[in-house]
Amino acid sequence: MSKREVPVVLITGYLGSGKTTLMQHLLTQEDRKIALIVNDMGSVNIDASILGKTKNQVAQIEMVEMQNGCICCTLKDEFMEEIERLAADDSIEAIFVEASGISEPSSIAGAFVNYEEETDTRVFLKTVVSVVDVDRMYKEFLNELSDEEDTGEGDIINLIIDQIEFCNVLLLNKTDLLTQDELKEVKDELRGLQREALMIPCVNGQVDLDILLNSEDFDYEEVLASSSVQRALNEGVTDDDKACVDEYGITSFVYEKKEPFNRKAFERLVDEYPRTIIRTKGYIWFSDDPDRIQLFEQAGRNASITKMTEWVSAWPKNELDAILKEYPDICDDWDEKYGDRLNQIVIIGKGYKKADFVKLLNDCIDEDFDF
Repeated sequence: MSKREVPVVLITGYLGSGKTTLMQHLLTQEDRKIALIVNDMGSVNIDASILGKTKNQVAQIEMVEMQNGCICCTLKDEFMEEIERLAADDSIEAIFVEASGISEPSSIAGAFVNYEEETDTRVFLKTVVSVVDVDRMYKEFLNELSDEEDTGEGDIINLIIDQIEFCNVLLLNKTDLLTQDELKEVKDELRGLQREALMIPCVNGQVDLDILLNSEDFDYEEVLASSSVQRALNEGVTDDDKACVDEYGITSFVYEKKEPFNRKAFERLVDEYPRTIIRTKGYIWFSDDPDRIQLFEQAGRNASITKMTEWVSAWPKNELDAILKEYPDICDDWDEKYGDRLNQIVIIGKGYKKADFVKLLNDCIDEDFDF
């Protein structure tokens, strides 16, 4: 038998988006035999128990429950062992993997692609599907919520956007909860975040199996480059250049500044963030914490700032000298005063004036800062 015989379809999407409902539907399609791997965080795999109650064709479906961990980290070896075991059954048409709602699909796909390249396996990653709750996207990403509805979980919507940006099929679920105009608005905004993925509107995960198996093969590099953030970085349009505008009217550029932000000024900007900005992501630093990298993410009305590791230039001198000697390429973008410290933020929006937003960011720079 030749290689690349058994397709693997990775199903991602945040909690409540409809992944389990989709799998229940796929399991009941007649005269088809698929294998299913369910990955759920926690000691009790609720999703697998629900799926196991499906009446039609259950005897033909082999399900593997993977508990107490995430596919992309602690269960990686077990995951691939189960994939190979299932692929050895010549009657299986395809293997579907339902990832945890908090998994990052890029990590899982990257590990899978590396496995394909390093082994003589029969399986290949055919499709990465992101299941999107369009009703939630419309309410939490595109429109303001009332104080009573606001959960304050900006990191959740950012994870959802990460899942949307890394896929080659977007399954737009729960379309019955929106009007046609509202759904079009969601589609237009999603196209600004993910330009290339096939969009499939549906209700209750009602999608034909062949649509998922006959889509174009997943290409890791192409999917990685298709996200809004990566496109902006690849195009290299900085705040000193004219912003890049795509066919959907989405504008993007990269803001870069060596000097640190004043934390209070930056947080005030975040509290009054322009509605015309769809997505922002990048690394920044504050004058009151010059040693620490901060990850700034914004998606729609939600934003978060997360403390990360230290800048290399903040390391003790003996460690710094050693790392610069071993990796001299670090010095290519090294600043005499700030070292590797840099505010680098990708900005994606629609209908905003670039110069006005650059001024808002520049006004947050701490002009009084000095080491």
